[in-house]
Amino acid sequence: MIVTNDLIKEAMAIEDQLVGWRRHLHQNPELSFHEFQTSQFVAETLKEIEGVTIQTHIANTGVVAAISSGEGKTVAIRADMDALPITEKNEHGFQSQNPGVMHACGHDAHTTILLGAAKILAKKAKEGSFQGTVKLIFQPAEEATDQEGLSGAPYMMQEGILEQVESIIALHMCPWEPVGTIQVNDGYSMANVDVFHGKIRATGGHGGYPHLGTDPIWMLGSFLQAFYGIISRKISALDTAVASIGQIETGTASNIIPEEVSITGTLRTYSPDVRDQLAKEVEQAFKVVEAFGGSYTFEVERGEPALNNDPKVNEMIKEAAKELYPEIKIVQKPFGLGGEDFGYMTREIPGAMFFLGCALPDGISRDLHTNIFDIDEGCLPLGVSILTEAALKLLKQ
Repeated sequence: MIVTNDLIKEAMAIEDQLVGWRRHLHQNPELSFHEFQTSQFVAETLKEIEGVTIQTHIANTGVVAAISSGEGKTVAIRADMDALPITEKNEHGFQSQNPGVMHACGHDAHTTILLGAAKILAKKAKEGSFQGTVKLIFQPAEEATDQEGLSGAPYMMQEGILEQVESIIALHMCPWEPVGTIQVNDGYSMANVDVFHGKIRATGGHGGYPHLGTDPIWMLGSFLQAFYGIISRKISALDTAVASIGQIETGTASNIIPEEVSITGTLRTYSPDVRDQLAKEVEQAFKVVEAFGGSYTFEVERGEPALNNDPKVNEMIKEAAKELYPEIKIVQKPFGLGGEDFGYMTREIPGAMFFLGCALPDGISRDLHTNIFDIDEGCLPLGVSILTEAALKLLKQ
């Protein structure tokens, strides 16, 4: 407990610095694959910390650092750095200075907390307080994919960042819980994210003579009925799955029956088997148009895999939190059906992410990906100390 208390004191001692880093990052958000100033700031900040080795330009804008103290295991901590294409409506003194871009998912805080952990871990390495290596992964492009359908995590992995790493941890801001709370979950905790594109094709024709052709808009009604019955009638109620349509596009004029209706939507699941089943069921829903003289095309873009939290790694996180903060509240339930490309990493090596309570105490809901998202900055030293202690426990495990 002496070490634990020292760790809390060390995290609290740099709170003002953490707040300054976070506000700088918040004022200067950058979109996925364009984190040039952000990665430069991270690298320059790390260079001021004695005992940290730094690699830049990993997957273009990624930064990887390492802190070593003798022979031993290698564990990793990951933070994402990118922002979202959202115009901020907060009126505090450090709102985004980049029009139309905002840290609306807390990645400014994630990056800040990992910088803070680097500072404390480097001090502990100098003191010889642990054996092994902690790798610090500052990842670009969690929020978006490129023309290849890939986000930042798989690109960094292609460059070998997880080689010889035995386990990995990460955190995420949690605006639905107050400071002093963490949310954890064993197993699948965030969704497989797939996007489907389908087209219903027919002959089209004149609006005044519909009987002379076939109408894809008429067929759309049967497709929609079949589609929205999938979750309630085709997928077991015991499985986690969501299917939603976000775009329907067709037509050019009021008196022209179009030849085609384009439909795009998202498929969210937890297990790999249900992921495959859901895609097949959606294609079957498109197939109903053949009974009305139509045809269809269908394709699925597979996005990030479900976040699968390793129970043993989670146990280290919970133990770290409880030993540091005996009064901390630990909520145990899945994080929802949002996507998180940290799932690529936990698919390769044991790893876990926890959600860190950050809600401001004014009762206003500031959800992720909204233009008023904000955090109680009191969560920053808590995040630093829990991540640091969990990494040290993993090294000793």
